[in-house]
Amino acid sequence: MTKKPETAEKSEPSALSRLVDAALTHVPFDGWSSATFKAAVADSGIDPAEAKSLAPRGGYDLAIAFHKAGDARLSAMVAEMDLESLRYSDRVTKLVRTRLELVEKDKEAVRRGATLFALPIHAADGAKLVWNTADTIWNALGDTSRDYNWYTKRAILSGVYSSTTLFWLGDQSEGADATWAFLDRRIGDVMQFEKTKAKLKDNKLAQLLMAGPKLMLSPIRAPGAAETGLPVGLPGRRR
Repeated sequence: MTKKPETAEKSEPSALSRLVDAALTHVPFDGWSSATFKAAVADSGIDPAEAKSLAPRGGYDLAIAFHKAGDARLSAMVAEMDLESLRYSDRVTKLVRTRLELVEKDKEAVRRGATLFALPIHAADGAKLVWNTADTIWNALGDTSRDYNWYTKRAILSGVYSSTTLFWLGDQSEGADATWAFLDRRIGDVMQFEKTKAKLKDNKLAQLLMAGPKLMLSPIRAPGAAETGLPVGLPGRRR
């Protein structure tokens, strides 16, 4: 009889994860600041030089790591979710909702992060993080688009996710019911837009009007497209 492989032991959290976890106690009071970073280093017991190498910009880098950790946790959970039984729109809704529920207990840390990334100097990083969340969700749903639709899907979902997050931060309703209703409406708007696009594809006049724009967009490819052999994460390209 073949012996079943033993369950792998849970790996130890990385030093960066330990720093982020230690920082979460201080973020509600000091934000993602240098004071929080120093406190996290002291509480985690990580060597200050190592901590500085992991987060050169201190609390700011910890804020980025905190957001990315949420995306990673969502990706890890997808395999255990029953998404196949849901309508496509409900799958998107579930993943957006799950992403927010993952940080429910750290809501103040999310609020502080939103404030930080709203500053003009940090807006680009903030937009990149939201885009990464949208990309994580679409990848989890098995998105195979490699043309300009790769960008439009993530741009639209980025808007849905960011607006829902802002609503959620101010939501005082029981069980965040108002937020989930808001999310349902936003997803409903997106699905209505998709239905309109589908109708236009069958409309002869619309096809003629869109021929030019579609020709211009057709060479656009997603980053790391399979045929390039380049790693994912690089900028997109025109073929």
